[in-house]
Amino acid sequence: MKKISNIFILLAILLSNVMCAVVAYNFCQMQRGAEYGHSAPAWVAFLYAIPYGIGIVACILVALVLRKRSKQG
Repeated sequence: MKKISNIFILLAILLSNVMCAVVAYNFCQMQRGAEYGHSAPAWVAFLYAIPYGIGIVACILVALVLRKRSKQG
C-alpha cells in the first residue's frame, strides 16, 4: 500500500507541474490574442487550473488514505 501511496504523491506532483505549464501557455496565448481583438481577458486562462487542482487534491487524498491503511495493517 505504501508504494501505491508514493505513486499517487508523485502523480500529484506531476499534475501540478503540468498544470503550471498549461496555464502559463494559455495565459500567453490569451495575452497575445488580446492584441488582435479576442474578447476574453487573459485571466480566463487560469480557469484551466480548476480541473488540475481537483485532480491534485484527489491524488493527495487517495495517497493519505492508502498510507493510513498501510500503517493500520
